[in-house]
Amino acid sequence: MLLTLTLAINITLMYSAPLIFTSLGGVLSERSGVVNIGLEGMMVIGAFTGAAVGYFSQNPWLGFLCAGLAGGFLAVFHAVACVTFRANQTISGVALNFIGLGAALFLSRIFFDGATMTKPVPNKMPKAFTWLFGDTENQILRNLNVDITVLLAMGIAALLWFVLYKTKWGLRIRAVGEHPAAADTLGINVYRIRYIAVILSGVLAGFGGAAQSLAVVSIFSPTVISGHGFIALAAVIFGKWTPQGSLMACLLFGFAQALVVLLGGGTVNVPPQLLSMLPYVLTIVVLVLFVGRSAAPKASGTPYEKGVR
Repeated sequence: MLLTLTLAINITLMYSAPLIFTSLGGVLSERSGVVNIGLEGMMVIGAFTGAAVGYFSQNPWLGFLCAGLAGGFLAVFHAVACVTFRANQTISGVALNFIGLGAALFLSRIFFDGATMTKPVPNKMPKAFTWLFGDTENQILRNLNVDITVLLAMGIAALLWFVLYKTKWGLRIRAVGEHPAAADTLGINVYRIRYIAVILSGVLAGFGGAAQSLAVVSIFSPTVISGHGFIALAAVIFGKWTPQGSLMACLLFGFAQALVVLLGGGTVNVPPQLLSMLPYVLTIVVLVLFVGRSAAPKASGTPYEKGVR
């Protein structure tokens, strides 16, 4: 019983980490007033970059950092379109999802001899407590030795909560997302705040993609993300646009994925097709139940034009 419980915790946290990174990016962007539906594409380009750099450099940390830069680079286009040119934020985000996947497949064919997937990375992201447990044979302790990305994701969640609610910069982000015209009259540069928030959201989504391709698996393929960006977006809504709420929502979705793994490898006779649907069905249920009860930042999705009220 204890072995099964620790295994469930391990799998839940493992699958939650990529979602936590990405949903925190969504929280940051939408708190500033910019909807980022392009999280999926940013995760994909981050997953490819992390796996590719991790393979060629044999350094997963370098791959992880480069994945964040790749996600941030893609987010620049979203920021330019939505903040500078005041484009429709939904359309821009959807376009970036296609661009992210297309760019990842194109680059994969260039660097990996025409293949649409990378070669397995020689070194995955390290475990968090290897220094404590060592190379133990105790399966319970092995289950408790979670990926380092889990601790990083939770640490960034705590940091983002502190920044948003305990610092002047966080207050400015929330002010820009609620009433940008009022924030502008107080001397806050709305455009700069939104640019920074959107680009950082891309960096976090890139980290989420790398957490998937460097920790959960050790390779990039066209299906390695497969909707995780949209699940993270649902977690933002379910979590009421707060870091702590999104964290809890991601743990719920991670637990759904853990059930898929545990039931799929257990004695329960459940068709694998039904099991693979579970996380996505849960996402739909959550959106149906909570999307009308959660209040987004008032200026979220609304382009700001200086001097126009």
